[in-house]
Amino acid sequence: MELFAEIIQDSAVKLTSFFSFEYLVIFLPVVIILYALSPGKAKKYILLLFSYVFYVIVNGGLTLFLLFSTVCVFAFSKLLESIKSKRAEALKSCEKDKKKEIKAEYQKRMRSVLVFAIIIHIGILVVLKYSGFFAYNINSILSLCKIEFSFIIPDFALPLGISFFSLQAVSYLTDVYRGTEKADSNFFRVALFLGFFPQIIEGPICRYSQTAQQLWDVKQIEFENLTKGLQRVLYGMMKKVVIADRLNPFIQSVFSDHKEYGGIMVIAAAVFYSVQLYMDFSGAMDAVCGIGQIFGVVMPENFKRPFFSKSISEFWTRWHISLGTWFKDYIFYPVSMSKRMKTVTSAARKKIGSYYGPLVAGSIALFCVWLNNGLWHGSAWSYIFFGMYHFALILLGNITAPLSKKVLHKLRISSENKVYLLFRIARTCGLVVIGELFFRADGLKKGLSMFFSIFTDFRLPEMTDGFLGDFRLSFFDLGIVFVVLAVILVISILNEKGYIIRDLLQEKNVVVRWTAIIAMIVVIIVFGAYGDGYVPVDPIYANF
Repeated sequence: MELFAEIIQDSAVKLTSFFSFEYLVIFLPVVIILYALSPGKAKKYILLLFSYVFYVIVNGGLTLFLLFSTVCVFAFSKLLESIKSKRAEALKSCEKDKKKEIKAEYQKRMRSVLVFAIIIHIGILVVLKYSGFFAYNINSILSLCKIEFSFIIPDFALPLGISFFSLQAVSYLTDVYRGTEKADSNFFRVALFLGFFPQIIEGPICRYSQTAQQLWDVKQIEFENLTKGLQRVLYGMMKKVVIADRLNPFIQSVFSDHKEYGGIMVIAAAVFYSVQLYMDFSGAMDAVCGIGQIFGVVMPENFKRPFFSKSISEFWTRWHISLGTWFKDYIFYPVSMSKRMKTVTSAARKKIGSYYGPLVAGSIALFCVWLNNGLWHGSAWSYIFFGMYHFALILLGNITAPLSKKVLHKLRISSENKVYLLFRIARTCGLVVIGELFFRADGLKKGLSMFFSIFTDFRLPEMTDGFLGDFRLSFFDLGIVFVVLAVILVISILNEKGYIIRDLLQEKNVVVRWTAIIAMIVVIIVFGAYGDGYVPVDPIYANF
């Protein structure tokens, strides 16, 4: 019985990876076949059923949190809609001079409902994800103050995907409050929006208008969508299995004991981790979009070739796009456009001018965004530092933008000069790598130690044929990584120039299309990092 339980638990863990045997060869084909064979109106319920089957398998009893969130979202959205209807009726029958008062009264009611609903969702997330972090730090402060009291440090089980579906829930409720969405009267459609199985573990963080109706509309599986979706899934799998997982032993070794290897290996590990994170996360998003396409659902893109960015600000409009736009719409704009911030902006304009004046309120809003961005990723000071690091870089870029323009003008360098653009891209990549070093390090203290070792312990390792043996990585492995990376780079450059390779492939005959699919399968089978000597690597963003 214990052996059976272990097998079930092991399968549940593996099911969280899009590219595991359990997910790709067993679970997904079963869903596709049953979806294809089911009658038209039953298809949406097949998706909903298997979304919850998937979540129960990987999360067990913690599925109650998703169900509770869904019930709350449905109930509070309907309550908001009900208050709106009552307001409309009250305005019809009231006198003209009372309209403003009635609007304010009902607006206050709606705001109270929204705030209460948000407190429930964010409160659950904070208690489960951050209470241990807060308790530990409060205990540290009490200890420093010689106070003989300490809080019990809780260690709650965290439902997979709670950081993603909680933000989706808040965005939908806020949109209903703002009037940009109508409260959905179909509970099951709300449940499918929040719990759709491909996206719930790693996102993207969807808006109701983006996916809810698409998921509910009845569609037959079309051959073109099936092949294009399969291409996208395999492309993501190639990124994950051939590149990200192959680099993992090296990254793990250096980040575990950086003092043994020196500064140059720390640089290499930080660069490799940046590559690993991008290949892992963007590969997962390729899988989500590909699976969505199989069912005829267009999922929002979460990446747009971020390492071609010319500034940190631009980088974050191309990396984890759905999280960035969520913070922009639900934190940055509400803070920067609030009455108090408008007053601050008006006063600042008079003091420091029309450019720097608005930056004051914008900077306060930006701080709120990046503090929350850091905390969203995890309950550790290293994540807060990660957020503040990017806040400082973006703020510095905003402050120095006029000076940069003047310097370029004086030097007679065009902002479109190719050498200058390459410099900006390289600079951005370098700054991103530094940020990822702290993001990956086991704590802020370790991150600072690794960063300073680049300058204090800058030494070359002995370059022998076996020097990478400690990392279970050979020059052959690196060769595979660089070749596949080069292919992905070429595809990315062409996509950036407007030549969308997937669309061009679809215009070719069936032989060319299936040759591309078979080629990716061969590369994955022959060069993938799996089997003896490799430990399966969990999807990185599933841990957030």
